[in-house]
Amino acid sequence: MTVEDVRVLHSRSAMRPAAHRTTGIVAPVTEITDFGGLAVAFDERVLRPRPWTVLQSDWARELLPSLPAGDVLELCAGVGHIGLRAVLGSDRRLLMVDRNEVACRYAGLNAQHAQLSQQVDIRCAPMERCLDPRERFALVIADPPWVPSDDCGNHPDDPLHAIDGGTDGLDLVRTALRVTGEHLLPWGAALLQVAGVDQVRAVEREVEDPALELEVLGHRVGESGAVVHLRRRSL
Repeated sequence: MTVEDVRVLHSRSAMRPAAHRTTGIVAPVTEITDFGGLAVAFDERVLRPRPWTVLQSDWARELLPSLPAGDVLELCAGVGHIGLRAVLGSDRRLLMVDRNEVACRYAGLNAQHAQLSQQVDIRCAPMERCLDPRERFALVIADPPWVPSDDCGNHPDDPLHAIDGGTDGLDLVRTALRVTGEHLLPWGAALLQVAGVDQVRAVEREVEDPALELEVLGHRVGESGAVVHLRRRSL
């Protein structure tokens, strides 16, 4: 669907803004943006889709044909744009995970608009608590918050829950690495979003921990961040 098609559909949906009858307070206004050809709905309560992260979904689309059979997992999926664009046009099922209820509702709406509802599942919970230990995935896409807590004030338009990565910006990156190591299929791949080259180097140090069973194969740098390519070390 085009951005304009989604605007028309959203104007009829339950998530459209409405004034409170007694206070006159208006609910957050939904915006629609184009994300590499995918129309994506969101509002100020969630993180605005970053154009540079098309790099991550493009890389996922590039890798998928050579990966083993299996589903795609997106951690910290937000409104779902990266994962949805990654599987668009394929028959891969996508599981999107996010702990924020508003983001999960928008992810479902965006899946519907992309006509992907039948191949998408959404779990609204912390990533370390919502997967069965037996579940395995051919591709893991991870988009955790990576801004150091002391720097979050430099991003006043972004909701804190969506950007705060802890003291060094890596708290949820480390969690995403643990979850990835536990649920990645042999010969599968993972694409982890981080702040830039310094955090790429930090991820390289993190995966020296043999318990993770992961290794870095490379990275690509975008306008405002970087994406790290990982696989299981034991291959």
